[in-house]
Amino acid sequence: MENIEFHADPWVALAVVILCLALSAFFSSAETALTAASRVRMHALEGSGEARAGVVNRLLLSRERLIGALLIGNNVVNISASAFSTVVLVQLFGPEGVIYATVVMSIAVIIFAEVMPKTLAINAPDRAALLLARPVSVIVAILGPVTITIEFLVKILLRPFGIHIGENQAILSAQEELRGAVDLLHSEGGVEKEAHKMFGGLLDLVDLEVSDIMVHRTKMVSVSADLPSEEVVREVLASPHTRLPLWSGSSENIVGLLHAKDLLRAYDSVKGDTTKLDVREIALSPWFVPDTTSLKDQLRAFLTKKMHFAFVVDEYGEVMGIVTLEDILEEIVGDIRDEHDILVQGLRPLPDGSVSVEGSVPIRDLNRAMDWELPDDEATTIAGLVIHEAQTIPDTGQVFTFYGYRFQVLRKSRNRITVLKITALNRKQPVV
Repeated sequence: MENIEFHADPWVALAVVILCLALSAFFSSAETALTAASRVRMHALEGSGEARAGVVNRLLLSRERLIGALLIGNNVVNISASAFSTVVLVQLFGPEGVIYATVVMSIAVIIFAEVMPKTLAINAPDRAALLLARPVSVIVAILGPVTITIEFLVKILLRPFGIHIGENQAILSAQEELRGAVDLLHSEGGVEKEAHKMFGGLLDLVDLEVSDIMVHRTKMVSVSADLPSEEVVREVLASPHTRLPLWSGSSENIVGLLHAKDLLRAYDSVKGDTTKLDVREIALSPWFVPDTTSLKDQLRAFLTKKMHFAFVVDEYGEVMGIVTLEDILEEIVGDIRDEHDILVQGLRPLPDGSVSVEGSVPIRDLNRAMDWELPDDEATTIAGLVIHEAQTIPDTGQVFTFYGYRFQVLRKSRNRITVLKITALNRKQPVV
């Protein structure tokens, strides 16, 4: 059988190799740009009338087909360039030409067809994606049948290993992906600290319940409906709050919600004669919500009912505390203070840099006030956190160290920790 020899003009071969390398650079940069492009920015640009952004979004909707087409095109041109250069170099140098072709093409492909175009694309992925979107869409359309066939074969080959492609099983939820993106931008300096906290607070509304942020009943400022009207007026005026729970007989028997503005209007209508005041008639009907209600649902309920105040009850119907619209908003934007507000009730800074904290202070309030990161997954109050970590009810004077903070029990009443001294250590341990 006769040997068939192929002879190619060196200049033509060089032109073909350069063309293949250019196409390989195009495929590599397109793959990097389109996978790294910001989908949020592309949707915004499409909404503002940028047609190329619409092409990018359509390509990203079928990401597997896009990547498949680009990989097919990239491999075809790379193999063609290597094969053509090998034939020419073998003609020029004999069998040693195979070694020369391998070395030369490896260097050329790595530098000019992979590293350089991908580096350029990753530096400006959105701009590169818009520039390359239309030619890539043409290539995806041309190689579509081939890509579909290859995808089908890959699915069949992977099925015996328990890998099922195309089931769209998301590893992260949309909230987790958004939180991760915000955390990344914050670490890179793209999102300021306050904005980062606001994003985090907004995303936390789904995971938090009203029991996590409520004011416990032991710290509620309330007024008895059984008192004379004159004393009720005096207590309302002395309170820093405009809405006060109204109880009768027992502080747990809530009969209404007394608004200072309504009380003052009624006081003015009777010309200051408190004997004619009936606080029960002035008070609004109490609104009770379960302690397991998510903050997202409670915020929606506040807006729907156009109310700012609700009583939190447990599964037995017992009042556990109160939650307000301001409490939920503070989870997003931070503390909203006015001239009557106290920084955090039960928190007092000490001269040595530590703080004295009542055991009933919520962990989230303490974290916001001191810019700390104590965990609140297992406990709501700071006393609950100490008991959870100590696995016992500590005695007065005991000291514990965890999460990079030192906790000293200053006072205790029966089985309740009433006052703690907390010191942030210089060398903080990671919060888990």
